[in-house]
Amino acid sequence: MIQTAQTNHTTKVLQLKTSLFDGAGNEGVSTQLSGELLSSLHKAHGNLHVTTRDFSTEPVPYLDGAWLKALSTPAVDRTQEQQDKVAYSDALIAELQAADVVIIGVPMYNFAVPGMLKSWTDHVARAGVTFKYTDKGAVGLVTGKKVYLVLAMGGRHDEGITDHMRPYLRTILGFLGLTEIEIVVADGLNMGETYRAQGLQQAREQIQNLLATAGGTNSTQTEIRGEAA
Repeated sequence: MIQTAQTNHTTKVLQLKTSLFDGAGNEGVSTQLSGELLSSLHKAHGNLHVTTRDFSTEPVPYLDGAWLKALSTPAVDRTQEQQDKVAYSDALIAELQAADVVIIGVPMYNFAVPGMLKSWTDHVARAGVTFKYTDKGAVGLVTGKKVYLVLAMGGRHDEGITDHMRPYLRTILGFLGLTEIEIVVADGLNMGETYRAQGLQQAREQIQNLLATAGGTNSTQTEIRGEAA
């Protein structure tokens, strides 16, 4: 289920937990580090309003043909099932539009993002709502937000070679207008305890440095690597 925690300030945070290892008292590394980043943001910003989507407890369905048909059917002609499908996608879009800050924890699965995160992007990428086509190309409509990507990798990967997460996320988020992106990478996590400890430690240090130097709001396209060596 969606969990919402509210305090007195109006800074709104959307947190996506995409790890399959979450749930039942367990958290994946990307979720653990995302939580630490969220705690640091709380210290930097003061009070926050946090909306969390946990894909391990509330799976994101694939955008299939029936879903596309529901979206393309005029509202007055939709069946109840179609109305429910559209309402679900609308809710994901509304959460993204309402957020000032977006935190996405992303583990690497087979060199790419988890399938449900791809599904989430399919739901929120909607022509005329989160982007539009013009005679000069597509223009993102979801702007003025800060995005933090917290990536967890078992090995060490070069972007665009064996890591297809960063190219995809930069592209799809930029397509929607989300260009203020900070990336934290904890890698080498399955390469032995020494590499794992070093990767986690450096990622945590980089999170603290990132928020201390940027005030949590102003840096753009800065990649913070938690290297394991």
